[in-house]
Amino acid sequence: MRVMVDTNILFSAIVFRSQKINSVFEKITTNHTLVICSYVVDELYKVVNRKRPDLQDAIVGFLSKLSFEYVFSPETQKGEKLFFIRDDGDYAILHTAIVEDVDVFVTGDKDFYAVEIERPEILSPTDFLTKY
Repeated sequence: MRVMVDTNILFSAIVFRSQKINSVFEKITTNHTLVICSYVVDELYKVVNRKRPDLQDAIVGFLSKLSFEYVFSPETQKGEKLFFIRDDGDYAILHTAIVEDVDVFVTGDKDFYAVEIERPEILSPTDFLTKY
């Protein structure tokens, strides 16, 4: 199963180092294929720079220890939007997950939970750990 994670999941892993987020990454990398998109990596650098600039170097260190499939987010989406999401910035992330045909998208952002799509399955870290 291919599992994509949102920026807030990576940010939490780097900044807060919680046991729950560590368990999410362990479960994904052990039993599934982790997918990270270019939009999320770019956004991660921006968020860390804004909130914790002292941890910029930790991004490279964290990502270098992970085994993951890196996919590129389309710079523009052609045609009619596939779904509605409150934050336009989040559209690119979920659009990438759809285009790349991931099975599960793990996020802590509640805006994603309101999106009505068939695939990928959108789960919180807790729900992912419970279900998988």
